[in-house]
Amino acid sequence: MTEKHLRKKFVFNWKGALALIVGMLIGSSLIATVNVFYMFVFKGNLQYKDFYLLLTNAAGFLGAIFAFDYFIYRPQTGRKLNFNLSTMNVGTYLLIFPMMLGMMLIAEYVTAQIPVSGPFFGPYFDYFSSLMDQMTRDKATMIVLAVIMAPVFEEVIFRGIIQKGLMNKGMKPIYAIIVSALVFALVHGNPWQFVGAVLLGCILGLVYYKTKSLLMPILLHGFNNLCSSLLIFYGNTESFSDFFNVSEYVVLGVGIVLLAVFYFLFTRKYRVHYSETNQQ
Repeated sequence: MTEKHLRKKFVFNWKGALALIVGMLIGSSLIATVNVFYMFVFKGNLQYKDFYLLLTNAAGFLGAIFAFDYFIYRPQTGRKLNFNLSTMNVGTYLLIFPMMLGMMLIAEYVTAQIPVSGPFFGPYFDYFSSLMDQMTRDKATMIVLAVIMAPVFEEVIFRGIIQKGLMNKGMKPIYAIIVSALVFALVHGNPWQFVGAVLLGCILGLVYYKTKSLLMPILLHGFNNLCSSLLIFYGNTESFSDFFNVSEYVVLGVGIVLLAVFYFLFTRKYRVHYSETNQQ
């Protein structure tokens, strides 16, 4: 057997989950400590600065990834954390991006059915909206955060670590994809992103499982967030239906057709799985 096949694979369990959580808390706390120091010395508050949002986000994710790498991955495998980032042929991109768009259109319709008023949903939606307003007030910050940072960091953790680690542990791929998608949705912390995040996570997980390249879900995740950003920038909405002034049922129908057709073509194309370039 070659050296590649002799490499040990890592697994994801409660210790890995603990490492991710603690690492994220420590990373975020370090930035918060810097802000407290700044408040005492310079009498200001960095919390209201756009770059502080970027720093906090980066520190949390990097802390989580570092903790998992140092305390879980290296002891299990004897090497540093790494991922297969291989590119695909043009045909693959022509299949996965329309499939992703179909998922986005379906998720929009389902999300629109969740209430935004009432004794529970009303105050919660107002709070969620205020957070989104803070994130979207500066276009450059939103692009960096949503289109670049989030896809890279989140795909490393949810697909590259959690999904892959569960599969290495022996969990069936479909269950590993669903579990990682559910965890991905839960960390978003609100019902209006939960449904879309579950569907998004399932598509990203499927693409990662089929292509064996983490680059593919990163690109698809960035595409999803870029579309949402452009809708907000130029239409003051996250809805394709509102932006193009068409019925939500038209959006749903187009989404179902796109997802069904390109899912079928994609899964047929990748019905045979090959070993990864970089075994984890």
